[in-house]
Amino acid sequence: MTTLIIPGYRGSENGHWQRQWLLEDETSRLIEQDDWNNPVLSQWLHVLEAALAETPGAILVAHSLGSILVAHLASRPSAAHVAGAILVAPADAERMATWDEKFQSFAPLPRHKLSFPSVVVASRDDPYMSFNKAQALANVWGSGFVDMKNSGHINIESGFGSWPEGHILADSMRRPQQIFGRQHAA
Repeated sequence: MTTLIIPGYRGSENGHWQRQWLLEDETSRLIEQDDWNNPVLSQWLHVLEAALAETPGAILVAHSLGSILVAHLASRPSAAHVAGAILVAPADAERMATWDEKFQSFAPLPRHKLSFPSVVVASRDDPYMSFNKAQALANVWGSGFVDMKNSGHINIESGFGSWPEGHILADSMRRPQQIFGRQHAA
């Protein structure tokens, strides 16, 4: 089963846990966007959907704005090719669009049940989305939820390298009946 790694805005730099996973997991593949610095939802969806057409039944492991991309994907026909998704540190595209218009295409945030099993992983001190909003979105999306306590944006700056616990979550997508719909603490 292929794991599709989906970074957010600016991609995941070297050393980021997503980049580490590409080195550690031979089943993983990076979803490489043409322009990481200028996110356009329709273009990013096209790239993700093309990858799903090549790897049906994939597990999606998304970070930040990549998590919002996956939430938008859930209402499209290609979502039928998704086995499950880990949505790590989702970014509040609505709030980000008020700072910079380049994020407007990702807003509003999807507010419907996702069409595949999913888990939202959120931190109480993430500067890109409030914990309460992440938890509320997980409920609306029908996602499991992992409270990472005070872990920042769950990236290099907040001390995350390889992040083995994330591997455990991704592996759980191969056994969805064991994790979904329950609340978890890390």
